Amino acid sequence: MLLLAEMEKDIFDKVQESIGFIRSVIPSSPRFGLVLGTGLGSYADTFEEKCSISYGDIPNFPVSTVSSHSGRLIFGKKCGIPVIMMSGRFHYYEGYTARELTLPVRVIKGLGADHLILTNAAGSVNPHYREGDLAIISDHINLMPDHPLRGLNDLRLGPRFPDMMKAYDRQSNLLFKELAAKMNLSLRESVYLALQGPSLETPAEYRMAHILGADLVGMSTVPEVIVARHEGIKVTAFSIVSNVCFPGSILTETTLEEVIEVVGRSASGLSLLLDKYFETLAS
Repeated sequence: MLLLAEMEKDIFDKVQESIGFIRSVIPSSPRFGLVLGTGLGSYADTFEEKCSISYGDIPNFPVSTVSSHSGRLIFGKKCGIPVIMMSGRFHYYEGYTARELTLPVRVIKGLGADHLILTNAAGSVNPHYREGDLAIISDHINLMPDHPLRGLNDLRLGPRFPDMMKAYDRQSNLLFKELAAKMNLSLRESVYLALQGPSLETPAEYRMAHILGADLVGMSTVPEVIVARHEGIKVTAFSIVSNVCFPGSILTETTLEEVIEVVGRSASGLSLLLDKYFETLAS
């Protein structure tokens, strides 16, 4: 029991150490955190007054091992609004525990952000979705084998039993849907199911996800959402449909290169929507 208590204290101390280092480099406190998933890292290039830090230079940060994730923490401004961006995230399948891979979310909160925007590429198990569709997540199903809040709870980080009824901020989701409608941009409201990876799912597993009520399947995002809500941060999350996985009759083999290509073709719509959102907040 003493070992667990020391572990909890160590997490808090690690977060503080990371924050202290980042504040020595970044000029001001962010209002938003933004996690750029597979194929979406180029959005950071559109920000002004940028400065960045390699994950490897930040004390206690994990290091990205996925080739499509650049592994940098980037500070910049969009329409004058300060944003801290993760260009690349961490995944359970890389070998990190759920606690380790979500430490950056706690750091983002400690730096001052009160709203976390997450993006990812996901497979679709909704037969009405198509490759390249843009979706906003309204709920999730967590089937990952490790929970980021497992173990003793440190009240300095958040409550023992955070409520997940409103895991995704409804007011922000509504605003994004209104903006998308004005832009004639299709935005599907979706349920995201999280699995551990790194292998893609079998046809039977895709069918299971569909039966459970999911629209999308992926290997990220949900641990970050849980920790953000534990920290009291508002959450908005988007998926770009990288491949269609249901029904089984249309299922084809998928490679990472194909996922990146599809997301790359469709990322402009999400970039424009995020731009419009920040413009609206700044006006």
